Amino acid sequence: MSEVVRTPSRFEIALGGGEVAFADYRIEGDSIVFPHTVTPRAFEGQGLASQLAKAALAYAREQGLKVRPHCAFFAAYIKKRPDLHDLVHPDERAALT
Repeated sequence: MSEVVRTPSRFEIALGGGEVAFADYRIEGDSIVFPHTVTPRAFEGQGLASQLAKAALAYAREQGLKVRPHCAFFAAYIKKRPDLHDLVHPDERAALT
């Protein structure tokens, strides 16, 4: 499997056979919004969504962006990791508790 690649609208992992796991994003001012994450059914349970989240959140930290985890997966991923809570936009931190 390939590494995570950032495009202008998503983080993605090419899986072969034309399949792609991805996390959509958009930049809004000083924030990065994650609305949707997809892992093809045949590749579920292999940690791909976690790999996408890790790369995407590292990018957010590097760029000084506040995260708006509108995707249920991203919200759950961050909620389980207190070391990432500082990345979340203050308006959305209450959802972590």
